[in-house]
Amino acid sequence: MKTIIVATDFSSAAKNAAEYAAAMALSLNANLHLLHVYEIPVVYMEVPIATTEADMAESSEELMKELKEGLMSKTGNKVKIETGVKIGSFFSELEAVCESIEPYAVVMGSQGTTAAVRLLFGSHTVYAMKHLIWPLITVPQGAKFSAIRKIGLACDFDDVDSTIPVDEIKTLLWDFNAELYVLNTGKHREFNPEIIFGSARLRGKLKGVIIHDHFITNDDVDEGIMEFTEKNQI
Repeated sequence: MKTIIVATDFSSAAKNAAEYAAAMALSLNANLHLLHVYEIPVVYMEVPIATTEADMAESSEELMKELKEGLMSKTGNKVKIETGVKIGSFFSELEAVCESIEPYAVVMGSQGTTAAVRLLFGSHTVYAMKHLIWPLITVPQGAKFSAIRKIGLACDFDDVDSTIPVDEIKTLLWDFNAELYVLNTGKHREFNPEIIFGSARLRGKLKGVIIHDHFITNDDVDEGIMEFTEKNQI
């Protein structure tokens, strides 16, 4: 059975991400695991909770119960939901839960406006994007799950065999009946044998998948990727 982990801090962005994940779980016939990690000393949270460790644990459990009940109601009690409230380092605890559950994906909320002016992710989300080895979906504020039809892969075509998680990508594409948009971007758009070889190698490993190749130029690689995803509704 697939399990989607939702990391939450009970903020409005995190609640929206949890609702997105619940709708996705319903579509995939998957389970949900809601995870909240609180730290001592207290870090800023949009939802104010108590500051002593015992009170924080109690408050976190209450907020988690409310979140679970809300998601159960929205999904008509058709999604199995488990919860976990832990104390410690956010990423370490998230990583430990992932290793135990082996999730289909991890879902986290993000804040911001549009890709053109950049998304302002929370620090935990940014760190997880850079270091988590499990599939991670970041959900912008206000985004609602309907269907995933276009999945993007930003790729420099360097050492495709060891750097591209082919099996995971295929699973996502097949589960959602989606198409893959492969994006290569840089400051200078010069084709070279390495890129040509890497592109062909990737296509060979992703046989049976509909692939759209795009090569763009942008002085800021991150900005180029986000503008492309917004324009093409990835």
